[in-house]
Amino acid sequence: MSEIKTCLFDLDGVLVDTAKYHYLAWKRLAAELGFEFTEAHNERLKGVSRAASLDILLEVGGLMLEPQVKQELAERKNRWYVESISRMDASEILPGALEFLKACKQHGLKVALGSASKNAMLILNNTGLTPYFDAIIDGTKTSAAKPDPEVFLLGAEAVGVQPEHCVVFEDAEAGIEAASRAGMRSVGIGSPATLGRANTVVPSLAEFTVERLLAEV
Repeated sequence: MSEIKTCLFDLDGVLVDTAKYHYLAWKRLAAELGFEFTEAHNERLKGVSRAASLDILLEVGGLMLEPQVKQELAERKNRWYVESISRMDASEILPGALEFLKACKQHGLKVALGSASKNAMLILNNTGLTPYFDAIIDGTKTSAAKPDPEVFLLGAEAVGVQPEHCVVFEDAEAGIEAASRAGMRSVGIGSPATLGRANTVVPSLAEFTVERLLAEV
């Protein structure tokens, strides 16, 4: 098996929990449109772009809207979301995440971000995580959403490492599929029931070590 040289991390649900802020903003938008958007509905949005998320939400509500209206709704939802994440700080880093990033650097591994979020830099700066990354690929640098492998392939290219030497950390099924399509190994953060295609699955980075990564994945 190829030597691991780079760790590529999704952001939401892996390093920080911004999913709750996304959900609250989508729920608020649905309420304004006159229907309820539940946590079960919200599961379908994991790892999905903003535009695709809005399409799913409108499908739930049984609504068909003009592109211009959809764009305005997506922008409104994002304003609410940005207001929430602007108040984030280091206390919202998920358990074990900072320690794992530090351990990656200590072992000489390259560290890159592969996130669909267009607000990734705001979150990384507010939580103090920015210095731990050798490359940051976010929604401002990609044209295709996961499960397309673009975001991870760009991350590998940015640190000068071939895909077979990369491992992806993801909490979404679409992200695990994107890693597979990129020719990379993956670690699922969450439940084996939904992330079973990953090379290994752990509840959180608090239950994982770089030593175990290098030995098992």
